Amino acid sequence: MIDCLTYLGHATVLIELDGVRLLTDPLLRHRIAHLRRRRPYPPFNHLSPLDAILLSHHHRDHLDIPSLKKLGRETRIIGPMGTSDMLKGYDFTHIEEISVGQQTAVGPLTIKAVFADHISQRTPMGARTECVGFMVYGRATSIYFAGDTNLYPEMAALHPDIALLPIWGWGPTLGDGHMDPETAAKACALIRPKMAIPIHWGAFHPIGFGWLNPVFLTLPPITFADRTAALAPDVLVQVLPPGNSLELGEQVKG
Repeated sequence: MIDCLTYLGHATVLIELDGVRLLTDPLLRHRIAHLRRRRPYPPFNHLSPLDAILLSHHHRDHLDIPSLKKLGRETRIIGPMGTSDMLKGYDFTHIEEISVGQQTAVGPLTIKAVFADHISQRTPMGARTECVGFMVYGRATSIYFAGDTNLYPEMAALHPDIALLPIWGWGPTLGDGHMDPETAAKACALIRPKMAIPIHWGAFHPIGFGWLNPVFLTLPPITFADRTAALAPDVLVQVLPPGNSLELGEQVKG
Protein backbone atom coordinates (compact mmCIF):
# COMPACT_ATOMS: atom_id res chain seq x y z
CA MET A 1 0.00 0.00 0.00
CA ILE A 2 1.30 3.45 -0.91
CA ASP A 3 1.40 6.00 1.93
CA CYS A 4 -1.25 8.53 1.01
CA LEU A 5 -3.55 11.24 2.39
CA THR A 6 -7.00 11.95 0.94
CA TYR A 7 -8.87 15.06 2.02
CA LEU A 8 -12.57 14.19 1.72
CA GLY A 9 -13.78 17.50 3.10
CA HIS A 10 -14.46 19.27 6.38
CA ALA A 11 -12.36 17.36 8.97
CA THR A 12 -12.55 14.01 7.18
CA VAL A 13 -9.16 12.72 6.02
CA LEU A 14 -8.25 9.20 4.94
CA ILE A 15 -4.77 8.45 6.25
CA GLU A 16 -3.03 5.49 4.65
CA LEU A 17 0.28 4.92 6.40
CA ASP A 18 2.45 1.82 6.85
CA GLY A 19 -0.34 -0.41 5.58
CA VAL A 20 -2.91 1.04 8.03
CA ARG A 21 -6.05 2.94 7.00
CA LEU A 22 -7.45 5.57 9.38
CA LEU A 23 -10.38 7.93 8.81
CA THR A 24 -10.75 11.12 10.83
CA ASP A 25 -14.06 12.65 11.94
CA PRO A 26 -16.20 11.06 9.20
CA LEU A 27 -18.83 13.37 7.74
CA LEU A 28 -20.03 11.41 4.72
CA ARG A 29 -23.44 12.89 3.98
CA HIS A 30 -24.56 15.41 1.39
CA ARG A 31 -26.65 17.25 3.94
CA ILE A 32 -26.44 17.63 7.70
CA ALA A 33 -28.93 19.93 9.45
CA HIS A 34 -28.74 23.27 7.60
CA LEU A 35 -25.54 22.42 5.72
CA ARG A 36 -25.11 21.05 2.22
CA ARG A 37 -22.00 19.57 0.67
CA ARG A 38 -20.57 21.54 -2.22
CA ARG A 39 -19.31 18.59 -4.30
CA PRO A 40 -20.26 14.89 -4.49
CA TYR A 41 -18.26 12.38 -2.51
CA PRO A 42 -15.94 9.96 -4.26
CA PRO A 43 -17.20 6.35 -4.29
CA PHE A 44 -17.45 4.86 -0.81
CA ASN A 45 -15.84 1.58 -1.79
CA HIS A 46 -12.37 3.13 -1.53
CA LEU A 47 -12.95 3.78 2.20
CA SER A 48 -13.29 0.12 3.16
CA PRO A 49 -11.87 -1.67 4.94
CA LEU A 50 -10.75 0.72 7.69
CA ASP A 51 -8.49 -0.19 10.57
CA ALA A 52 -9.83 2.59 12.81
CA ILE A 53 -11.82 5.81 12.94
CA LEU A 54 -10.39 8.76 14.89
CA LEU A 55 -12.98 11.05 16.51
CA SER A 56 -11.70 14.36 17.85
CA HIS A 57 -14.85 15.50 19.66
CA HIS A 58 -18.61 15.22 19.76
CA HIS A 59 -19.93 18.14 17.73
CA ARG A 60 -22.39 16.96 15.09
CA ASP A 61 -20.13 17.91 12.19
CA HIS A 62 -17.34 15.72 13.62
CA LEU A 63 -19.23 12.85 15.24
CA ASP A 64 -21.97 12.07 12.73
CA ILE A 65 -23.79 8.89 13.64
CA PRO A 66 -25.27 8.17 10.16
CA SER A 67 -21.76 8.43 8.68
CA LEU A 68 -20.38 6.05 11.31
CA LYS A 69 -23.15 3.58 10.50
CA LYS A 70 -22.16 3.67 6.80
CA LEU A 71 -18.67 2.59 7.79
CA GLY A 72 -19.91 -0.41 9.78
CA ARG A 73 -20.81 -0.81 13.43
CA GLU A 74 -17.90 -3.21 13.92
CA THR A 75 -15.23 -0.69 12.80
CA ARG A 76 -12.89 0.33 15.61
CA ILE A 77 -13.62 3.85 16.89
CA ILE A 78 -11.03 5.78 18.91
CA GLY A 79 -12.37 8.91 20.55
CA PRO A 80 -12.17 11.10 23.67
CA MET A 81 -13.71 10.24 27.01
CA GLY A 82 -17.49 10.11 26.76
CA THR A 83 -17.57 8.59 23.27
CA SER A 84 -19.04 5.31 24.55
CA ASP A 85 -21.87 7.16 26.27
CA MET A 86 -22.47 9.27 23.17
CA LEU A 87 -22.82 6.19 20.96
CA LYS A 88 -24.73 4.10 23.49
CA GLY A 89 -27.72 2.44 21.90
CA TYR A 90 -26.38 2.44 18.32
CA ASP A 91 -24.81 -1.03 18.51
CA PHE A 92 -21.25 -0.03 17.75
CA THR A 93 -19.11 -2.89 18.99
CA HIS A 94 -15.53 -1.57 19.18
CA ILE A 95 -15.23 1.81 20.92
CA GLU A 96 -11.99 2.84 22.63
CA GLU A 97 -11.74 6.00 24.72
CA ILE A 98 -8.46 7.87 24.97
CA SER A 99 -7.67 11.00 26.96
CA VAL A 100 -5.00 13.65 26.44
CA GLY A 101 -1.57 12.11 26.90
CA GLN A 102 -2.75 8.55 26.44
CA GLN A 103 -1.88 6.40 23.45
CA THR A 104 -2.95 3.23 21.72
CA ALA A 105 -1.75 1.15 18.78
CA VAL A 106 -3.34 0.42 15.42
CA GLY A 107 -1.13 -2.14 13.74
CA PRO A 108 2.38 -0.62 13.56
CA LEU A 109 1.06 2.90 14.22
CA THR A 110 0.99 4.62 17.60
CA ILE A 111 -1.99 6.94 18.12
CA LYS A 112 -1.61 9.57 20.86
CA ALA A 113 -4.32 11.98 22.01
CA VAL A 114 -3.15 15.58 22.39
CA PHE A 115 -4.79 18.69 23.74
CA ALA A 116 -7.28 20.70 21.67
CA ASP A 117 -8.43 24.17 22.72
CA HIS A 118 -12.09 23.74 21.87
CA ILE A 119 -15.39 23.32 23.71
CA SER A 120 -17.56 20.36 22.77
CA GLN A 121 -21.25 20.25 23.61
CA ARG A 122 -23.55 18.02 21.58
CA THR A 123 -26.49 20.31 22.33
CA PRO A 124 -26.53 23.93 23.57
CA MET A 125 -27.55 22.85 27.08
CA GLY A 126 -25.66 19.54 27.07
CA ALA A 127 -22.66 18.58 29.13
CA ARG A 128 -19.21 19.60 27.93
CA THR A 129 -17.06 16.72 26.79
CA GLU A 130 -13.37 16.39 26.08
CA CYS A 131 -11.84 17.47 22.78
CA VAL A 132 -8.59 16.02 21.48
CA GLY A 133 -6.29 16.10 18.52
CA PHE A 134 -4.24 13.09 17.47
CA MET A 135 -0.59 12.44 16.77
CA VAL A 136 -0.15 9.44 14.47
CA TYR A 137 3.35 7.96 14.62
CA GLY A 138 4.41 5.66 11.81
CA ARG A 139 7.71 3.96 11.12
CA ALA A 140 9.14 6.97 9.31
CA THR A 141 6.37 9.60 9.28
CA SER A 142 4.37 11.38 11.97
CA ILE A 143 1.07 13.16 11.31
CA TYR A 144 -0.80 15.65 13.49
CA PHE A 145 -4.58 15.78 13.06
CA ALA A 146 -5.78 18.82 14.97
CA GLY A 147 -9.55 18.22 14.89
CA ASP A 148 -11.05 21.53 16.00
CA THR A 149 -8.79 23.77 18.06
CA ASN A 150 -7.60 27.28 18.57
CA LEU A 151 -3.91 28.13 18.61
CA TYR A 152 -2.17 27.29 21.91
CA PRO A 153 1.51 27.61 22.89
CA GLU A 154 2.07 23.95 23.71
CA MET A 155 1.63 23.08 20.03
CA ALA A 156 5.33 23.85 19.76
CA ALA A 157 6.11 20.49 21.40
CA LEU A 158 4.31 18.35 18.79
CA HIS A 159 6.94 18.28 15.99
CA PRO A 160 5.03 16.25 13.34
CA ASP A 161 6.29 15.69 9.83
CA ILE A 162 2.82 16.55 8.47
CA ALA A 163 0.22 18.81 10.09
CA LEU A 164 -3.46 18.58 9.13
CA LEU A 165 -4.65 21.99 10.29
CA PRO A 166 -8.19 23.39 10.32
CA ILE A 167 -8.28 26.81 8.70
CA TRP A 168 -11.98 27.67 8.49
CA GLY A 169 -15.44 26.14 8.92
CA TRP A 170 -18.70 25.98 6.99
CA GLY A 171 -19.93 29.58 6.97
CA PRO A 172 -18.91 33.21 6.50
CA THR A 173 -17.73 33.57 10.13
CA LEU A 174 -15.98 31.42 12.73
CA GLY A 175 -16.95 30.76 16.33
CA ASP A 176 -14.58 30.52 19.27
CA GLY A 177 -12.18 27.61 19.37
CA HIS A 178 -11.33 27.57 15.66
CA MET A 179 -8.27 28.61 13.68
CA ASP A 180 -8.50 30.90 10.69
CA PRO A 181 -5.81 31.14 8.00
CA GLU A 182 -3.73 33.57 10.05
CA THR A 183 -3.76 31.58 13.29
CA ALA A 184 -3.20 28.33 11.39
CA ALA A 185 -0.12 29.93 9.79
CA LYS A 186 1.05 30.91 13.27
CA ALA A 187 0.52 27.27 14.28
CA CYS A 188 2.86 26.27 11.45
CA ALA A 189 5.47 28.65 12.83
CA LEU A 190 5.13 26.96 16.24
CA ILE A 191 4.95 23.34 15.10
CA ARG A 192 7.43 23.54 12.21
CA PRO A 193 6.17 20.52 10.27
CA LYS A 194 7.78 19.63 6.99
CA MET A 195 4.36 19.88 5.33
CA ALA A 196 1.04 21.44 6.27
CA ILE A 197 -2.27 20.49 4.66
CA PRO A 198 -5.24 22.78 5.34
CA ILE A 199 -8.50 21.04 6.27
CA HIS A 200 -11.94 22.13 7.51
CA TRP A 201 -12.68 24.29 4.48
CA GLY A 202 -14.41 24.20 1.11
CA ALA A 203 -16.83 21.29 1.52
CA PHE A 204 -20.00 22.47 3.30
CA HIS A 205 -22.04 25.64 3.26
CA PRO A 206 -25.41 26.74 4.65
CA ILE A 207 -28.38 26.02 2.43
CA GLY A 208 -28.87 28.88 0.00
CA PHE A 209 -25.21 29.93 -0.09
CA GLY A 210 -24.04 27.58 -2.81
CA TRP A 211 -25.27 29.54 -5.80
CA LEU A 212 -23.51 32.65 -4.48
CA ASN A 213 -20.09 30.92 -4.71
CA PRO A 214 -18.99 32.67 -1.49
CA VAL A 215 -15.29 33.35 -0.97
CA PHE A 216 -15.23 31.40 2.32
CA LEU A 217 -15.36 28.23 0.22
CA THR A 218 -12.23 29.06 -1.78
CA LEU A 219 -10.18 31.88 -0.25
CA PRO A 220 -9.02 30.44 3.14
CA PRO A 221 -6.40 27.97 1.78
CA ILE A 222 -4.93 30.65 -0.47
CA THR A 223 -4.63 33.04 2.46
CA PHE A 224 -3.21 30.27 4.64
CA ALA A 225 -0.53 29.43 2.07
CA ASP A 226 0.42 33.10 1.71
CA ARG A 227 0.63 33.70 5.47
CA THR A 228 2.56 30.48 6.08
CA ALA A 229 5.08 31.52 3.42
CA ALA A 230 5.58 34.71 5.41
CA LEU A 231 5.59 33.27 8.95
CA ALA A 232 7.05 29.79 8.41
CA PRO A 233 8.80 29.78 5.01
CA ASP A 234 10.40 26.37 5.58
CA VAL A 235 6.98 24.69 5.79
CA LEU A 236 5.64 23.27 2.52
CA VAL A 237 1.91 23.96 2.16
CA GLN A 238 0.02 21.43 0.08
CA VAL A 239 -3.58 22.44 -0.69
CA LEU A 240 -5.84 19.49 -1.48
CA PRO A 241 -9.31 20.37 -2.79
CA PRO A 242 -11.98 18.12 -1.23
CA GLY A 243 -11.77 14.65 -2.76
CA ASN A 244 -8.10 14.92 -3.75
CA SER A 245 -5.19 12.72 -2.63
CA LEU A 246 -1.47 13.14 -2.06
CA GLU A 247 1.14 10.37 -2.09
CA LEU A 248 3.68 10.88 0.67
CA GLY A 249 7.21 11.05 -0.68
CA GLU A 250 10.58 11.08 1.01
CA GLN A 251 10.42 14.83 1.57
CA VAL A 252 8.01 14.38 4.51
CA LYS A 253 9.53 11.32 6.16
CA GLY A 254 11.45 11.73 9.38
